[in-house]
Amino acid sequence: MPKISIIIPTYNESQHLSLLLSDLSIFNEGIEIIIVDCNSEDKTRDIAKFYRTNIFKSKEKNRGLQLNLGAKKAKGEWFIFIHADSRLSKGWLKKVKSVIRNKENFIYFFKFKINNEKLIYRFLEIVVNLRSFFLKDPYGDQGLIIHRRTYFKNNGYRKIPLMEDLDFIKRLKNNEHLKMLTIPIYTSSRKWEKTNIISQAFKNWNFRKRWLRGESIKSLYNDYYKKLN
Repeated sequence: MPKISIIIPTYNESQHLSLLLSDLSIFNEGIEIIIVDCNSEDKTRDIAKFYRTNIFKSKEKNRGLQLNLGAKKAKGEWFIFIHADSRLSKGWLKKVKSVIRNKENFIYFFKFKINNEKLIYRFLEIVVNLRSFFLKDPYGDQGLIIHRRTYFKNNGYRKIPLMEDLDFIKRLKNNEHLKMLTIPIYTSSRKWEKTNIISQAFKNWNFRKRWLRGESIKSLYNDYYKKLN
């Protein structure tokens, strides 16, 4: 089977990274784990060293830059990009290996799930998965499984301060085939816990619409973080 590189950008992720790396540590053969860290001030790098991952340092806190750096350092034929607060379901590797065998022209992403039992999150999961299935517009926290040749042919993630995932997906949709896997990836509910989920979903949709209309990333970035603060 082809070698797989799992690429994880980090910044102060010690609370979640240990759980993810614990999940991944049971897979040794044919798996390379790459952490691209940006000057974390907590125990992130210590945790990455404990699990014997390949650690690289990013000069800037920029997820697009970190993801692309990880891809350039990776040795695998296939890349899996995931966030540090993600958890993968049991049996994920067997499923992934079965779909990537001799199918390098396809790009895959996981079914969206949230690590929280509140009912409102089930509604969010339904909306996100329907959108992803029909529109082929997965967000970064759904992961991305892509062959290295396809990644570099499409110029990878760009160094932009916001929406690096949507920017790359938009370019991929023009040239490649995207498919949603039936197996889930679990993401932390932390970014929704301090806000109204419906209101935040609408704000995200509005930012995405403004971006698609061609509004500058700088303007969107300033408004996005102003609203968060």
